[in-house]
Amino acid sequence: MNLAYDNGLPGLDRVFTWFNDPGNWWGPGGLLARTGEHLTYTLLVVVLAAALALPLGVLIGHTGRGTALVAAAVNTARAVPAFGLLVLLIVLLSPHMPTRAAVLGVIPPDAVPYAVPALLVLLLIAVPPILTSTYAGIQALDPAIRDAAQGIGMTPLQVALTVELPCALPLLFSGIRSATLQVIATLTVAAYAPLVGGLGRLIVDGQQNLADPRYGYPAMVASGFTVAVLAVAVDALLGLAQRLATSPGLTTVRARPLTGRSLAHNRSRRALTGQPPSKDLS
Repeated sequence: MNLAYDNGLPGLDRVFTWFNDPGNWWGPGGLLARTGEHLTYTLLVVVLAAALALPLGVLIGHTGRGTALVAAAVNTARAVPAFGLLVLLIVLLSPHMPTRAAVLGVIPPDAVPYAVPALLVLLLIAVPPILTSTYAGIQALDPAIRDAAQGIGMTPLQVALTVELPCALPLLFSGIRSATLQVIATLTVAAYAPLVGGLGRLIVDGQQNLADPRYGYPAMVASGFTVAVLAVAVDALLGLAQRLATSPGLTTVRARPLTGRSLAHNRSRRALTGQPPSKDLS
């Protein structure tokens, strides 16, 4: 066995050997299965976080009430250590959780008492960026646009859903992307909860026998590398979704000299989308 710096661990060359072994990819505990679990946990947490944060963010952004209170709560939530909270919730909640049914076909019944505290910790991490980006995006809207929507007879709900929320999409997507990346990274910590899957399972289990060339140090490094690649890939997909979902009128385009009819069209478009007047006037 090739040891790294006489510390008793397999060398990094064993990581490439680990990736080249098909036995490490397939099966219930293989890399593909763990990656699928990681993505499923992430999707579940981000969807739940968006369901909680979006309505509250729209309400706060539209009314302008509760901003200071929410900002204080968000800062407090960000200061809570994820691992410490995970241990506390397992101690408090796990003994009282039922173990009769699986969740989404991914979390087995025996793992439910430990997976629920882990999901709660991840929700605490995912909600703040979505919430703050939603109400910040709505509050950044030009008041003239909101007044114009009300002037043509829109109800407050219509203004919030059809005018303010679409205009806040760029900031909203940035919050979702930030929350998703944080969940993907923190899921490796959540695997310290017994029976919770995901790529973090390879890291936690690998610590039991670091010198093992298959389940120890090489598996931990391979799992960490996979988490990094997964985060980059998911962020790229969300960036593409943001580009497709956001109206072209809300994107920043490179300024270029305009004259005559083109300049008038540019002024009208900027006025309708709430963008500041162009300084490139002629």
